Amino acid sequence: MIFEIGDKVLVIDEAMSGVVKMIVGHTISIETSDGFLLDFESNELVKVTSKVSLKKDLFSHDNANSVIKEKEQYPKRKQPKVKPKERFEPTMEVDLHINQLVKSAKGMSNHDMLSLQLETARRQLDFAISKRIQKIVFIHGVGEGVLKVELEYLFGRYDNVKFYDANYQKYGVGATEVYIFQNASNN
Repeated sequence: MIFEIGDKVLVIDEAMSGVVKMIVGHTISIETSDGFLLDFESNELVKVTSKVSLKKDLFSHDNANSVIKEKEQYPKRKQPKVKPKERFEPTMEVDLHINQLVKSAKGMSNHDMLSLQLETARRQLDFAISKRIQKIVFIHGVGEGVLKVELEYLFGRYDNVKFYDANYQKYGVGATEVYIFQNASNN
């Protein structure tokens, strides 16, 4: 920007303005409204034109209203509120009751049913790991506890999981919650 003696200027990064009194190379001396002579480099000053008479005009009442109006045009997106209890709820549930896995268990031996339940649990756990799902609840029921013991053996073969009884109030004693560590490598 080219300055001339007598130009009104604003100082960049400082709340002051003045009139150019002397120019020596890139150093420009301005006189502030308080009567002080101060030296600045030319790249630290901006010439006041007819559009911008003073900094006061930049922040005038009308200008502030237009900015507020512009900001109010776009309503903020509403995030669904999540209750603190729900925030820690598992994101995935797998019901391993045999009637949830097949239409009819007729003709299946206990071994066949147990194998199907364990294969379903393994497949769902692998799916949760691949999709980076952090918590999963396996609903196995109470019964004689054979499925629960086999599930614990299955979960114990994974290095990146921790398992424990699921929320008693929600599932009773017939469910196991599995927490998957995301940054550990799996088997």
